[in-house]
Amino acid sequence: MICSVRFLTEAAAEASDALRWYESRRSGLGTEFVEAVDHTVSRIAKNPVAFPKVRGEVRRAVLSRFPYAVYFRLVGDAVVVLAVLGRQHPERWQSRA
Repeated sequence: MICSVRFLTEAAAEASDALRWYESRRSGLGTEFVEAVDHTVSRIAKNPVAFPKVRGEVRRAVLSRFPYAVYFRLVGDAVVVLAVLGRQHPERWQSRA
């Protein structure tokens, strides 16, 4: 079964900020970042328990090409994305768990 996915407002804003930053570095790179996030979220939705827990019930899925990770937890049959963070601020998600 594929889980439904919901992004917290903060997580969606983080992904948008990263998209803009990458796009400012090179045209098209922001789109590539979003595709990497989408691919990772699809993997999460298909098998959320395949990703390691990092604290309590919060799990982390690392993007393959970019230095970012998606932090999420399961709530019933749904995945709630808590954060989309780069390596420089990995602790920000903790207040959202």
